[in-house]
Amino acid sequence: MMEKNKYGKGMFFSTVLGALLAASTLQAGAATSEKNFQDSLAEIARAGHKYQEYRLAGQLDLAEAVHRYAQSIRKAAGIEGDGRSVTGLEGKNYQSDKHSQQNLDKGKWASNTYKAVQQLIDKHGINSASYDHKKKPYAIFDWDNTSIMNDTEEALFIYQIDHLAFKMTPEVFSKVIKTNVPEGPFAEDYKNDAGQLVTLEAISKDLSRDYEYLYNHYKGLKGNLSLEEIRETDQFKDFKAKLFFLYEAIGDTHGTDIGYPWVLYLFSNMTVEEVQELAEKSNDHGLGNNISKVTLSSPKSLAGEAGMVSVSYTSGLRLTPEISNLMNTLRNNGIEVYVVSASMEEVVEVFATHPKYGYNLTKEDVIGMRLEKMDGKIQPVYQKNWPFTVKKGKTEVIQQEIASKRGYGPIFIAGDSNGDYDMMVDFSDMELGLVVNRVSGGNIGKLAAIASSELEKENPKYVLQGRDEHTGQWIPSESTLKLGKAEKALIMKP
Repeated sequence: MMEKNKYGKGMFFSTVLGALLAASTLQAGAATSEKNFQDSLAEIARAGHKYQEYRLAGQLDLAEAVHRYAQSIRKAAGIEGDGRSVTGLEGKNYQSDKHSQQNLDKGKWASNTYKAVQQLIDKHGINSASYDHKKKPYAIFDWDNTSIMNDTEEALFIYQIDHLAFKMTPEVFSKVIKTNVPEGPFAEDYKNDAGQLVTLEAISKDLSRDYEYLYNHYKGLKGNLSLEEIRETDQFKDFKAKLFFLYEAIGDTHGTDIGYPWVLYLFSNMTVEEVQELAEKSNDHGLGNNISKVTLSSPKSLAGEAGMVSVSYTSGLRLTPEISNLMNTLRNNGIEVYVVSASMEEVVEVFATHPKYGYNLTKEDVIGMRLEKMDGKIQPVYQKNWPFTVKKGKTEVIQQEIASKRGYGPIFIAGDSNGDYDMMVDFSDMELGLVVNRVSGGNIGKLAAIASSELEKENPKYVLQGRDEHTGQWIPSESTLKLGKAEKALIMKP
């Protein structure tokens, strides 16, 4: 059905027929008019858009019809050349013998990294002699700290706490915060301010006590205090500090397979629509917030079982224009784009698909962590038979949902962390890996080291892109200026 391309087949051919009649009129002598000449240029520009649209959709018969139509207009108007670029009134170029290629904006790309990415587009895009619309190449992007600056899920976690946006009774909350978390003390780095190891049992008791108070006193739940009033209480301050401390302790002690799903369980009994509405508010707040290190400390008055604790996080979110431009450029060159994230799928969808953020993906392009639903409500249970979309789980979900259905892997993968390493090395079809440089160690540090050794190589396997973490924006360098530092660094020193 041609309707997929906005215009029906009949409508298209009636438009072409009308244009051909106009062309014959021009041939009869009217082409000397400046107005007719400009009208011809505009018509050729419109034909260029349709030619582009049909070729991307694989409808080559219609693309060829548009080409012949444009050539008749050219001939009638006396515009020279087959395949020569003509600029229409909309400022678009139409080349009758090939798709009008969109090049990647240089933005703040490191020059060698830009060159490697543009070469990949040239090699695999729709103008390539080897391009097959039935076997379209595709690219994979991580989301947090790759497609944006900072972490949308963590920002939402803080926003959820700050607005006490929970749908759990105290009894349910007490169970949820211990879901799938092994009992006992956390890692050595997670001690209270007195130097004592914190245990799951101790901090859970303190949080249950705090949540019961907040639940019964905040008017958004069962009480009558305003949000501003409840935030001034020691119970709220203790709750915020200890809940974020618990999140960090779980992840660093027991790993991402437990820590990443855990934070999602706090959406229990909410609908997907409620979570996405909250996510949009969190995104907008984060984009307007300063990027800075924030330290939380629990009050002495509520030391409780765990004691006083302190923990820090980085506030603020930023869009990355170079990534949104890259995604749009890839698509306009016939290369499909997917996001594979360790954040909740429906949360990333908000950022990736809403027009105001500029990434212009569809929800079908976004893959992330999933929870079970019952009667439309989110449950504190990970979706059965769905991979944990971090580390090896990213490779698994790409293979399961994309590569196995297409019969081939991605040509390009972008990531920033150890959670992205596996997918960046597991696909033999991948020709280029982009590491957004956070000057990290571990496995992603190994890829950064490879990229740094290939800075002048003609066809690198991995490339680096630096950023300024104070502004959240890229810089035209492979090196990164870390938050709180005065000098850029290329790779983590041993």
